[in-house]
Amino acid sequence: MIYSEKKTELLRQRYPEGTRICLDHMEDLCPVESGTKGTIIGVDDVGSIMVKWDNGRTLNLLPDEDKFHTIKHEQTEENLESEGIEETEDLSEEPEMDISM
Repeated sequence: MIYSEKKTELLRQRYPEGTRICLDHMEDLCPVESGTKGTIIGVDDVGSIMVKWDNGRTLNLLPDEDKFHTIKHEQTEENLESEGIEETEDLSEEPEMDISM
């Protein structure tokens, strides 16, 4: 399906480059697997959403046919570190000092 210029521009505003998404279902002969995450790299002139999928594929989404949702905040190791949350615990074996008098 080819969209009007106005609808294509609305898609570009709603799904800017860098938006993270998760695929729910794709109508295609060789679809990307449901649950796969990806990053939007743009919206082309006919209104399909160009996606670089985390599995290495670059198959476009058709907004009226394919089902997907945006990912607001992903919890990654990098995000945890920037928030000051560490996943490791201190396993040092230094003996505690007894300073009793």
